Amino acid sequence: MKVVLTQDIKDLGKKGELVNVADGYGKNYLIPRKLAVLADNAAMSELKNRESAKQHHIAMEKKKATEDAAVLEGKTIKIAANAGQNGKLFGSVTSKEIAERIAKDFSIEVDKKKIVCDDIRSYGQYTCVVKLYQGISATLYIVVGE
Repeated sequence: MKVVLTQDIKDLGKKGELVNVADGYGKNYLIPRKLAVLADNAAMSELKNRESAKQHHIAMEKKKATEDAAVLEGKTIKIAANAGQNGKLFGSVTSKEIAERIAKDFSIEVDKKKIVCDDIRSYGQYTCVVKLYQGISATLYIVVGE
């Protein structure tokens, strides 16, 4: 018997998957507990619609990430910081500050965890990589000064 799972079930499958189970298991356990529905035409069309919507959403995310990467690639961001006499900063420039500056300068929201950068603890120019999507990233230059 073919059923569409409505919840994740260990050792069987994830929510929304079409699985083949024994007739008794499906009729006496899965369907009465609303863990699955019988794979009829309505359930199959809903499954196909959900899958196509998911693919469309992924395509839109990739498109946006590619556009954002084109905007950010090779750009320079200037960050002002206080330092001592030898040019060593009081503290450091964090990825949170870089993410806020990207949002302010380019109107692109980036999670601070997606910014890969060396420790910025003194004045100078640094290179950072912003990972926007799986396989899509942009290289930024950070200039730290007064």
